[in-house]
Amino acid sequence: MQPEDKIYVAGHRGLAGSAILRALKGRGFKDFALRTHNELDLTDANATQGFFETEQPDYVFLAAGKVGGIHANNSFSAEFLRENLLIQTHVMHEACRTGVKKLLFMGSSCIYPKFAPQPISETALLTGELEPTNDAYAVAKIAGIQACKAYRKQYGANFIAVMPTNLYGPNDNFHPEHSHVLPALLRRFHEAKQKGRPEVIIWGSGTPRREFLHSDDLADACLLLMDQYESEDIINVGCGTDQTINELAVLIAEVVGFEGKLIWDTSKPDGTPRKVLDCGKLTNLGWKPKVHLREGLEQTYQWFMQQEETAHDPRRLN
Repeated sequence: MQPEDKIYVAGHRGLAGSAILRALKGRGFKDFALRTHNELDLTDANATQGFFETEQPDYVFLAAGKVGGIHANNSFSAEFLRENLLIQTHVMHEACRTGVKKLLFMGSSCIYPKFAPQPISETALLTGELEPTNDAYAVAKIAGIQACKAYRKQYGANFIAVMPTNLYGPNDNFHPEHSHVLPALLRRFHEAKQKGRPEVIIWGSGTPRREFLHSDDLADACLLLMDQYESEDIINVGCGTDQTINELAVLIAEVVGFEGKLIWDTSKPDGTPRKVLDCGKLTNLGWKPKVHLREGLEQTYQWFMQQEETAHDPRRLN
């Protein structure tokens, strides 16, 4: 990518997309084709076609999509399948048709089998059954991977597919039930602290192990891959270390300052027992993460509190 290139970041107000946009701006890029969801519905084929014909972006970061935690995935599986399939299909088709130089598709570590060998290598894809609580979302992302390969094979489109681990950071979804585990816990502990509650109930047993990567680290990796990675094979992006959900909850409680008791509701599902990615391919390109988990949690909590203060500021204009 060159500084004069026009870049489209699909989903630029979300967790991954906003981090990619920050990273691009930090490196001197200035020509962006950006639309909010209200301005451009990517599930609408005609609207997506019109956008690409008008803007003619050189590079595309496809980070738009419907995302959520275990409860949201399990409750709204049809929406997760439909919306992600439509967004991917429309953006990739128009990127190919209008001659985009390169497209980076943002997948998910949810694509891998529930009981894949750990750490999970890219070769584990399609080798076993998916985690049933998010299989619809995973199938949509797997379809996106296959679409990248198909457009490469049939049209010579330069599309690459990146599989990030669990992400967190600014612009995450902090809904206590519909978000991923880390932001949901952060909000629950914050509200419990504010209201003086003696305990917080958390889904599951706390024993599953998860890996977490700050969105700024993801963005740094994506810019490297957009410049240097040319293979049709998927590539993992993670930090290579994991912890139990219980360990994560204790750490978030410390960062937030919640001193109450943690109650584990074992009647609720745990999801995949362990999920940590093998990032050897990315490491061989010379990349490594910079943000440590506690530091990232502290930064994310500060951002969250700033948003809360702004939302409740009586001087805020509606």
